[in-house]
Amino acid sequence: MMKKVVTFGEVLLRLSTNIGERLSRAGQINMHYGGAEANVAMSLALFGHEVHFVSKVPNNVLGMAAENHLKSYGVHTDYLVRGGDRLGTYYVETGVGPRSAQVTYDRKYSSVSLLESAELDWDQIFKDAALFHVTGITAALSPNMREVVLYSLQKAKEHGVAISFDFNYRAKLWSQQEAAAAIHLFLPYVDICSCGELDAIYLLGIERAPEALSPDEKLAYYYQKLTDLYPNIQYISSTFRGVVSASTNTLQGNFYKDGILYQSKVYQVDNIVDRVGGGDAFAAGLLHGILTGMAPDELISFATAASVLKHTVYGDCNIFTANEILSFANNTPGKIIR
Repeated sequence: MMKKVVTFGEVLLRLSTNIGERLSRAGQINMHYGGAEANVAMSLALFGHEVHFVSKVPNNVLGMAAENHLKSYGVHTDYLVRGGDRLGTYYVETGVGPRSAQVTYDRKYSSVSLLESAELDWDQIFKDAALFHVTGITAALSPNMREVVLYSLQKAKEHGVAISFDFNYRAKLWSQQEAAAAIHLFLPYVDICSCGELDAIYLLGIERAPEALSPDEKLAYYYQKLTDLYPNIQYISSTFRGVVSASTNTLQGNFYKDGILYQSKVYQVDNIVDRVGGGDAFAAGLLHGILTGMAPDELISFATAASVLKHTVYGDCNIFTANEILSFANNTPGKIIR
């Protein structure tokens, strides 16, 4: 039985260059809509869950287009507030070969960054919900949004809703000190956490693991320290990404539960079409696995396969169904499905 899921964040307009073009010289750009929590919402809706996206968009054609994009994937927008003047925007200069992609944000004073908790009926939002997902990106938008995120976590916990929090640290949005202060307030409410090794060191202040440990052992060390600090956290996840070039990466998923680290196989992803949203695809796959009771090995295999597939399509959102991801995870990559 599929569950009611609530995600809270900013839906964004993304403007991207064509491969081989610099943003400063581009004569045309491509439009997509996305955003971390919106991407997770769309994936989970494609997997068959009843997904509600909470946000605020301007009452203009861009706000309407963003809402239509969410609806086209089956996401409910009944908790979408209209108001403010701006839809957050970001620009991507597409990377290729040895040249990395570059992101430029234009989201200051966006509609959602000015959202007040009183504009939403949180009791109605969390009624009958099984899961609430939010990321550090939303909290980074403004000091006000940190308060709104904290309030939303408290209300979700009042309703007995499981809470998923993805650190998703973005240095262009807030400092390590600002992020650390906020995240320490959030974590006592969190059940499912996405956190990497550098997050543990620089945002949580966990002492570095002994150098003699292998990468897997180091990650398990950090996750054990995190659960010692916050015993309420039941699941922790991350990915190991190896960057050969902007066009070729390796990817392995990690899932920590009950003191045990589970890992997927290592994928080599060649000829990357679009890496943006790969982490959100992984998060959605992981949450789907938890919601549907997958065994840990199956869960991390599914979540990593979802992320790998996202690298093969344009746009922020992963546009594959659960059956397609399972089929990919269980078959040889590149094999023709007849």
